[in-house]
Amino acid sequence: MYAVIRTGGKQYKVEEGQVLDVELLGEPGAEVELIPLLLVGGDSVTAAPDALGKAKVTATVVDSVKDRKINGFTYKNKSNQHRRWGHRQRKSRIQITAIKA
Repeated sequence: MYAVIRTGGKQYKVEEGQVLDVELLGEPGAEVELIPLLLVGGDSVTAAPDALGKAKVTATVVDSVKDRKINGFTYKNKSNQHRRWGHRQRKSRIQITAIKA
């Protein structure tokens, strides 16, 4: 069985026991409930919002990690004005513990 969940403005296809990096959710060790958009188990596919009302995907926040570095550079022509900057987004590494239909 797998589910499609939405968190942090993105959608992920998840299975039980899977580990993935998502936008920051909470402190390590916290239990998080995610709402599924789609459930697939064997031959049955559930996507109707009323049928998914009781469905839940639970996950545990395993760690807090940083994403890859994004480098930026801005400059103004003919004025010797430039600036270089970088950013690393913080993410939560979660492990899917249960998918309940």
